[in-house]
Amino acid sequence: MSHTERWALILGASSGFGAACTRALADAGFNIFGAHFDLKSTLPRALQVKADVEAKGRKAIFFNKNVADDRNRAEIIAKIQEYFESGGGGSIECMLHSVAFGNLKPFIADQPADAVDRKALEMTLDVMANSLVYWTQDLARAGLLVRGSKVFAMTSAGSHRVIPGYGPVSAAKAALESHTRQLALELATKGICVNCFQAGVTDTPAFRMIPGHAQVKEQILRLHPDGRMTQPEDLAHTLVALMDPRVDWITGTVIRVDGGEDNV
Repeated sequence: MSHTERWALILGASSGFGAACTRALADAGFNIFGAHFDLKSTLPRALQVKADVEAKGRKAIFFNKNVADDRNRAEIIAKIQEYFESGGGGSIECMLHSVAFGNLKPFIADQPADAVDRKALEMTLDVMANSLVYWTQDLARAGLLVRGSKVFAMTSAGSHRVIPGYGPVSAAKAALESHTRQLALELATKGICVNCFQAGVTDTPAFRMIPGHAQVKEQILRLHPDGRMTQPEDLAHTLVALMDPRVDWITGTVIRVDGGEDNV
């Protein structure tokens, strides 16, 4: 394996933003380590993404595991290290944390069972926010993030806007942005950039899980300055542009990719 090979690690590679970014990075010359968590019914979409990467002449090594689990994270990182060591070395130039799994119950409900509880709230924060810290810590400790590496996470306008039924995820997104700033500060001396993308409302499988998503979609199409929703490819093209090695002075910030949506 040549040290000139470019590698990206995508957490959530099988659908939505993760899939779009995986394909776009492959177009840009990156080989892909893809992590996803799919059951039998959705596994074909992961296999299709992997096949698309390979059809572009890139390497694709995928792991079907829950990336929020500590043991799974350790196993995936060990496999990546083993792969690089067998070829004489390597590192992760781009890591995208695109993990969308959380509770969408309200905080207040007439029946306790209809409201989010402690376990569900803490799970949402752990999966969608805290796991970014754990992955970044372990990749850095393993020497897989080096000077020039870039880490990206996916936030949303829900981090600072109130959306019915989105409370647990809103809290996770706010925490994710805070984690991004802190990681950026602590990794700056190592030349590693850490940023969040705030995409506009996008019709992904995760979006369709949000209560009232159809009404949200209708509102965006009515109010958006350009009259359309954000597409996963809008985000993917931005990520590829930021992977230019000459772009190395942006860190600890939220990069909006929404066509002006959050202004209205």
